[in-house]
Amino acid sequence: QVQLVESGGGLVQPGGSLRLSCAASGFVFDYYAIGWFRQAPGKEREAVLCISRSDVITKYVDSVKGRFTISRDNAKSTAYLQMNNVKPAGTAVYYCATSLPYGVGCADADFDYKYWGQGTQVTVSS
Repeated sequence: QVQLVESGGGLVQPGGSLRLSCAASGFVFDYYAIGWFRQAPGKEREAVLCISRSDVITKYVDSVKGRFTISRDNAKSTAYLQMNNVKPAGTAVYYCATSLPYGVGCADADFDYKYWGQGTQVTVSS
């Protein structure tokens, strides 16, 4: 069955870095886009970054420009979210999702993604 498992979250100080991983199984990973989303306390889940199967990156949140990057290693069926110079506003549960089965491209709405990971908590605090 399709599975996505996030890891790498934790407590980080403002200005620090974290790398989140999204390990996928049960489908042809390199054929589909992978999106990273986040949900802060009391807020709706929002799309952050997405990477297509051809490594085209789409950014959905201006505040992460120059600080967050997304990548994928198809040989490992894993996507990554590198978070640098993190800010307290980045405190959230971070989720990855695959565009399977609705399509192969990136999208920014929850309903465009069927399969999600369980999420990993990122807390930015001193």
